[in-house]
This record gives sequence, structure tokens and C-alpha cells, in this order.
Amino acid sequence: MRHAKVRIVVGLLSLTLLAACGRPGDDSDGTPTPRRSGPSAPAPAKARLTMWAMGGDGDNLPKLLKQFEDENPGYSVDVTSIPWQDAASKFRTAEAGGVTPDIAQVGTTLMGGITDGFEPVPDGTDTSVYFSGPLASARVDGRTVGVPWAVDTRVLFYRTDLAEKAGFDGPPKTWDDLKKLARGTQTAGGAKWGIRMATTPDQDLQNSFAFPWSNGAQIISADGSKWTFDTPETIAAYRYYQSFYTEGIADRKPSSGAGAAESAFVNGQLGVLVAGAGESELLDQAGGPQFKDMYALAPFPKQKSATSFAGGSDLVVFKRTRNSAAAWKLVQWLSRPDVQARWYRIDGALPAVRSAWQQPELADDKRLSVFGEQLKDTNAPPANATWLQISDVVGQQLEQMVKNGKDPAKAMKDAQSAADEIGTGG
Repeated sequence: MRHAKVRIVVGLLSLTLLAACGRPGDDSDGTPTPRRSGPSAPAPAKARLTMWAMGGDGDNLPKLLKQFEDENPGYSVDVTSIPWQDAASKFRTAEAGGVTPDIAQVGTTLMGGITDGFEPVPDGTDTSVYFSGPLASARVDGRTVGVPWAVDTRVLFYRTDLAEKAGFDGPPKTWDDLKKLARGTQTAGGAKWGIRMATTPDQDLQNSFAFPWSNGAQIISADGSKWTFDTPETIAAYRYYQSFYTEGIADRKPSSGAGAAESAFVNGQLGVLVAGAGESELLDQAGGPQFKDMYALAPFPKQKSATSFAGGSDLVVFKRTRNSAAAWKLVQWLSRPDVQARWYRIDGALPAVRSAWQQPELADDKRLSVFGEQLKDTNAPPANATWLQISDVVGQQLEQMVKNGKDPAKAMKDAQSAADEIGTGG
């Protein structure tokens, strides 16, 4: 007998976006297994769940959830697809009106503004099965109010032919190596620009955080009570970052047109590119089949660490749900390694569960494995109520450092002053 189909409800919205270790569990496949207590006990035999998912993920999700319904005949899931640009307002409106879904996909940069509406994960859930960087985006005030689902991080894409001319037969391992490689692709390889730190302007700030984090800095205190932008470690990191622009290795005002970064990389006018998981497909489309052997991927180079930015989205269960146990059952299913691998095949989203990377479709892909390696050392902006305001402030200072040559010490002092005035929302 055919089970109930997953229904898609396309969100017709026109709102604006305000933003984007315990031991392993008893299950041998690495799936997080909550103890049967608290909000997750016991899961009912039948349930009809409502779920909100973002953009193309919402369009693709029914293909995956059909398997969940087949495995759980008493369950059905209604999926509402919401445009990313409407997500922040949609969630806040729903929470204010008291009409929320049971479960939702939430972008990591939106977590801080609406965490009061989310249930903490069930007691006993083994969150160590997830990569720690993405998991940090779901932790607020010492509570874990969701789990990472689809993740992304930033790695280096570099032209191997230009790197060889610059004297490199492999990727850069340190910050010094990175600068030598980037400059060498210009002086010896003929590239106009040695490195581009992001493919689009909206990624500039989040990509830049890899440098303070790798230099031992944090952007917020351990107790979450104070922003910490004016530390010596952060200033030194941004001084190094700025040097790529002041020394003419990176373009202060790169073209932001669609495909501009890919075109420059394919044409040999750009030696190194910092980008996420979707970049390989764009480069292969721009360069054609013959271009695949002309570049390689590598994790971020090391200073004190080799920490990169982690983004993506989390899965949350709303406090207002009347189907808490059933909703967490679905979250647990979506965290199964085999399900995460299948979601990658359907949607291209990178798995947040460590053991999912042992699935053949991920483990056997040489380029993809670089992202799996980088995800072992990532960090995420804090899930904080004022983060969107703070990111605007720091983004403005980053732009002044890059385009106008503002001294990093002054820029971070100004960022700190503004951040102190805004506060942490606690």
C-alpha cells in the first residue's frame, strides 16, 4: 500500500531577510540516539508533522522524506518551502503569532534571534557525532537547541600549474606558504591576482574569520557576555589579511558579477580562490572537462590552528509543537549517516554527521574529502540575538581595511566600541 505523500507548500512570502564530548552513541552507524526521557519519550506510532525548509532544500526534501514515511507508515510530513530571503521575518512572525511548525531548517546566522522558541535537544542525545564547529551554531547560553544538518566550510582552490611555476608541488601548509604561493602565481605564473578571499561580497566577512580563529582569537568571550574584536590576536590576523591587498596580491575591488571569480580562475588570471563546496561545479562548468586537472583543493593553512568558517543550517523543534517526540524522531532519522549521504546525492548538502563521510559517495571523492578534512577544524559565528547587527558593524570595518587601508588596530578598536554599545543581547 502506498503511504501518504509528502506535501509541498510553497511559501508565497514577500518579506525581507534580516541576515545566513561524550563517547559515540550505542548505534554503530553513529546516529545520535536520545535516551527515552524528556521531550522525546516515547515516539508515537502515528504522527502528522509540519516542517519548514529553505529554498531549494524545501523543494528537494520530499524526495528524501518519502523514505522516512515508507519506514514509518504511520507518519506523514507536510513540507513548506520558504525562500531564504524571507526566512528571518517568517520565523519571527510565526513565533509572535503562536503558529509555528513542528520542525524547521534554520540558517546558522538566524539561530540567535529566535532561539527562545526552540526546544533543547532531548536529554542523553550524543551530540559528539556531529562536527564540533557546526554544532557550535546551535548552542545558546549553554543550551543546545538544535543540531547541524547541512553544512559548508571554506577551503583553498588553487591552480596547480601556476603553483608549480611558483615552486609548489603541493598545497600551502602555513600562512607564510599561502602568501608565497599567492605571490608566486603572479610573479612566476603570470596571474594578475594571487588570491581572492571570497567569490561574492556577502562572503567577505565570514571567510575572513578564518584568520583570527586560526591565530588563536575568538570573537566573543567564553561566557558569551562580551564581544572581543580588539584583541592582539585578532588585530595581528587582520594585519596579515590586509597585507594581501596592500602588497598588491589581492584586488581591493574585485568584480562582483556572476561568474567573475570563476572566469578569472579558469583564465589563469587568479591563482588561489577561497570558496565553499559548490565552487567545484561552477569551475568545472566554466572551464569544461579539460579544466578538472588544472586545479586542486586544500584545507586552510595553519598559523596556531587551521580553523575555517562553518556555515549551513540546523534542525530545530519548536516549543509550541504538540508532536515533540515525533519531531525528534524525524531529526534523529535525518541524522542517520546513510540518510545524510543520500541527502548529499539529492541536494548536494554536505553532511554534519562525522561518520556519514565514510559512506562511499563521499569517502571516494578526492575533492570532497578535503571538505570533510576541513570540517574537523571549523568555527561558527555565535548564535546570538545581536549577531546580525554585529556582523554589519565588523563588515564595515573589514571593508575599510581592504578598500581604504584603514589600520587594523583602529578598525578593531572601532568595531569593539560599536559592539560594546550593541551588546550581546544577554
